[in-house]
Amino acid sequence: MCFSATASFGAGAALAVISYATVRKVQSYQQLVFASIPLIFCIQQISEGFLWLALSDPAYAPLKYITMYIFLIFAQIVWPTWIPLSIYILEKNSKKKKILRLFVGIGSLVSLYLAYCMIANPVDAKIVGYHVSYIQDYPLAFQFSGGLLYIVATILPPFVSSIKKMKILGAAILISYCITRLFYEDYIISVWCFFATVISLVVLAIMYEVKKIKVESRSRVVGGMQFLVNQK
Repeated sequence: MCFSATASFGAGAALAVISYATVRKVQSYQQLVFASIPLIFCIQQISEGFLWLALSDPAYAPLKYITMYIFLIFAQIVWPTWIPLSIYILEKNSKKKKILRLFVGIGSLVSLYLAYCMIANPVDAKIVGYHVSYIQDYPLAFQFSGGLLYIVATILPPFVSSIKKMKILGAAILISYCITRLFYEDYIISVWCFFATVISLVVLAIMYEVKKIKVESRSRVVGGMQFLVNQK
């Protein structure tokens, strides 16, 4: 999290509990990618907690770059592809699945571009006030378009999904982004993850919804088979 090592580790602990509850709802491998979102947030927050320590305590200084890159890899490379892909895998509606496939493609391009930027350009982190500031000397030419495509890939897919509560996830991501952009523009990478717990709770609620739909579907199939047997 953006405010202190204690806040990051506290968020990581809360996310670990949510991760456990979410993964327990998994009934098939198709659900696992989506259900892993809170776990990834958990790893991300804990890594930034150690980064805080590395930046503020010389004893932890050797951890600086490994924890910084772990955080940035998840924040900039994993999420643009993971979010649309996880929703695409869950989707059952063929028309919506085609649209979601487009978002997966956009997210993959964003991930590849940001991975290249991270490898080809210097990256650093420092504490500024109560925030971790990530210093990335990326090309300015694609900064706006790259940022726009990142938003498209991570925020729009939940609104396309046919799963009822998925739109709440989209709203949670959108609102958290708007708040971060409005009040913490210079620390957007770090502060946006402040909302990881809220977003993860929505993911847990969606897993309950997915499980409920699957149970109801099984009940209808069993009921239909029982009816056929009785007819015979």
